[in-house]
Amino acid sequence: MADRSTSPSETAYLPPSPPPMNHGHTTAAWTMTVLVIAGFVIGAVGMVLALPWLLWAGIGVTVLGVVLSKILQVMGHGQGGDKTRAKQERAAAAGKGH
Repeated sequence: MADRSTSPSETAYLPPSPPPMNHGHTTAAWTMTVLVIAGFVIGAVGMVLALPWLLWAGIGVTVLGVVLSKILQVMGHGQGGDKTRAKQERAAAAGKGH
């Protein structure tokens, strides 16, 4: 069998520290998820019923979801944001976790 031991002179490189581990459970992420899904459903119904105005309304709701999510992220409601961190600290202090 081959010897797979490492010599003491080898250097191990570790990956950088991981990002915050909230798995996207933020106000910004949920806002985008709900509005994008709603926009796609509205747009799909508009396509099936051949109503161009409903299709464009769905596209508008989808774009609104992306823009609103980015605004919320900049305001601190996204992953690693001040408001999200404060909310996680309050939950940890109360003994609640997700």
